[in-house]
Amino acid sequence: MHYTEEKWLVWMDQLAKNDYVIVDDFISEALFSNIMDFFHEMESADKLKKAGIGAQQDFLVKAEIRGDFIYWLEEERDTVLKPFFELKDELIQMLKRFCYLSLSGSEFHIAKYPAGSHYHRHLDQFNERTNRQITVLIYLNKDWKKGDGGELVIYNEGEEILVEPVAKRLLLFKSDVIEHEVLTTNVPRYSLTGWLLHQPAGIGYLLG
Repeated sequence: MHYTEEKWLVWMDQLAKNDYVIVDDFISEALFSNIMDFFHEMESADKLKKAGIGAQQDFLVKAEIRGDFIYWLEEERDTVLKPFFELKDELIQMLKRFCYLSLSGSEFHIAKYPAGSHYHRHLDQFNERTNRQITVLIYLNKDWKKGDGGELVIYNEGEEILVEPVAKRLLLFKSDVIEHEVLTTNVPRYSLTGWLLHQPAGIGYLLG
């Protein structure tokens, strides 16, 4: 286990109470380096593709709405990321145990927002598919500082919470409840993003 049950319980309580939770230094320096090495390898191989919005037949690429480039992860293929997948499995087990969630799948990608890009306010759900329960964000921006931009804004019961995308920070929130947006970034912005599902993903990848 990466963390004590006491820590997990605190985080799960915050998620249940507030619909989101922020955990700093969630991943180790070794795991951060592991993910970023993989990220840069995928960049060099031109594996990141322009992200879109919608699902299946409604899928569209609209740069004015979202500007990131993504690469979908597969556990069987991307075995170099085994330490991350093990941590993801631990997270799922703790959500099942402490939040009584019925989770039966997940989908993750790495995402790069080039300088000047953003993602308008939205909810991580589709009319055609509503099985995303928990959104998972791990930020990967070393030496991020104010003015770099790319903050995520959470809209929650009239509040606006600004989340700075500093390296190794975890953000969890309820996918069907929390509207959010990514503010314009002034430098390249990196993250590992995913969703924990209450039903399998089904055929194909659905972007959001």
